Amino acid sequence: MTESQKENLGQLNTETIDPRYSQIDFLTTSELLKLINENDQGVSLSVGKVLPQIEQAILEITKRMSQGGRLIYVGAGTSGRLGVLDASECIPTFSIPDGVVIGLIAGGDAALRKGIEGAEDNRDGAIPELRKLDLSKQDTVVGIAASGRTPYAIGAMEFARSVGALSVALTCNPNSEMAKYADVAIEIDSGPEILAGSTRMKAGTAQKLVLNMISTVTMINLGKTFGNLMVDLQVTNVKLRDRAIRIIQAATQVDAKRAEAALLAANNQVKVAIVMLLLQVTPTEAISALESANSRVREALKPQQ
Repeated sequence: MTESQKENLGQLNTETIDPRYSQIDFLTTSELLKLINENDQGVSLSVGKVLPQIEQAILEITKRMSQGGRLIYVGAGTSGRLGVLDASECIPTFSIPDGVVIGLIAGGDAALRKGIEGAEDNRDGAIPELRKLDLSKQDTVVGIAASGRTPYAIGAMEFARSVGALSVALTCNPNSEMAKYADVAIEIDSGPEILAGSTRMKAGTAQKLVLNMISTVTMINLGKTFGNLMVDLQVTNVKLRDRAIRIIQAATQVDAKRAEAALLAANNQVKVAIVMLLLQVTPTEAISALESANSRVREALKPQQ
C-alpha cells in the first residue's frame, strides 16, 4: 500500500477516530451499553437514505434471477462473512437449490472462523472461483466492503462487468472506489465507529440490513412467499415442521391436525399443501397448478380461464 493510499484510507468515515469516544474506557458497563445502543439507532436511518439504490439493485437482480441467473456475494472479513451468512440462509428459508445464491469470502471457508485479513488485498483472489462458476451476463455479483476499497471485492466486480454480469457495490462510505466498478452503487454513510475502525459494529449492522432487504425482497418478487408466509421453507427438523404446520393453518384456516395431514400428503412441500387445501385438489393436481403458475401460490389459486 502506497503512502497516498494509506492517507486516503485514514480519511474514510468508517476509519475516522471520533474524539467524542476518546474516553470510553473510563465508562461503566452500563454507560457503554447505552452509548452503543444510542449510536446504533442511526444505522437504520442511514440505510433509509439509500433505499432508491437498493430498489434499483433488487429490480435488476430479480430480472436476472427470473431468467436463471445467480446472486453472488463477494467480500472479505466481516463483509465476506455477512455475505456467506445471507447466502446460506436462503436455502432453508426459500428452498432454492444450492448454488443459486452464493457467498465468496477472501481466504476461503477457513476465513469464516478466523481472520485471514491479508487475503483481501489480492485483487484477483475471487476470479478463479467466479470462472469456476462460469459467471455469465445473467448473474449478479455484489461486492461488499465497509471501506469501499477492498481489492478482493473490486477485482470480482471488475471481472463481473467484463462478462456482462450485473455489478453491485455495497459499501459504508460515500464516493467509494468500488462505486467506479458498479452498475449500481449502494453507499451507506454509517459514520465513525465507537471503537475506531471496528467496522464489524455499525457498518456490519448496516450491511446486514441491506443484505436482508436484497435477498428477502428478491425472493418475494420471485414468488417464494404467500403474503408474509414462508411457504417455500424446508421442513428439516421438529421446529420447522411445527412452523410449516402453522403456516399452512394461517394460509388456509384449517386446524393443526388437518394441516399436518396435508403437509404429509404433500411430501413436506408447504406450497403444495396450501394449494391442495384451498382448491380442494390432490397433491398431483396442486403440483400441476403450481407449475402452471411458475410456482406462485397466489397465481395458482386464480380461476383457470
